[in-house]
Amino acid sequence: MAIKRVRSKLAKTEVLIRHPGLRELIPETRRLSQQSLSDMLHHYGMVYVKPDKGTFGKGVIRVERTSTGYLARVDTRSYRFGSIDSLYDGLQRLKRKGLYVVQRGIRLLKHKGRRFDIRVMVQRSPQGVWEATGIIGRLSHPKKIVTNYHSGGTPMAFSTLMSTHLDAGRRKAYAEQLRKLGVTTARQLQRRWPGLKEIGLDIAIDNSLKPWILEVNTAPDPFIFRKLKDKSVFRKIYRYAAAYGRFKKKSRIRSGIRARRRRAVR
Repeated sequence: MAIKRVRSKLAKTEVLIRHPGLRELIPETRRLSQQSLSDMLHHYGMVYVKPDKGTFGKGVIRVERTSTGYLARVDTRSYRFGSIDSLYDGLQRLKRKGLYVVQRGIRLLKHKGRRFDIRVMVQRSPQGVWEATGIIGRLSHPKKIVTNYHSGGTPMAFSTLMSTHLDAGRRKAYAEQLRKLGVTTARQLQRRWPGLKEIGLDIAIDNSLKPWILEVNTAPDPFIFRKLKDKSVFRKIYRYAAAYGRFKKKSRIRSGIRARRRRAVR
């Protein structure tokens, strides 16, 4: 059976909110319209406007309500607007083609002044059981609004990023909590899409240490885990992915590794 991929954020969100244990961990996410944008900015003060089928943090816009209007940030650029009408018109020029969603903004924890989130890798084992095989932090570029590695974020160990927020014992327990959350999420999505074999769960942690499910990627990049000192994590992820057919040709595997090595040394 081919590996199932699901690109739509709205479709995945609609499935996840049916689970009572996950519903409260998912930031409100709606189809972008002037009304939804206005309502959510009024309620939350900050939102993220994202392509429904985007990847790697491309096309993401952060919008905040200010004392004089609204501030929108795209990549490293900022734009100010005096009204919701001018903001919505401006977003139409800034965004790419296609459907967009607006999601409640979560103010992330920081490490040395830079925001970070967490990626949990969840895979079907060779025995067909869902298992959280890796957890890694993603530290944002100091001048950008997203944490993605492909957009300038820095992969770091979970324990390092959480060291100023939790002691060693609580860090271990919290990491286990996130792993269980990943498995629950995978099982819920599998109810709708049985062909899923892997997910990458992007988790925001707010200042009260509540985890929020920002996105679920059904084609997660396994190679980010090569950045961890513990190489056994990547080896396991790679072994599971190979078992369910993610890598069909050795040449494709080698070319992917070489390309990432070249990027790493630049």
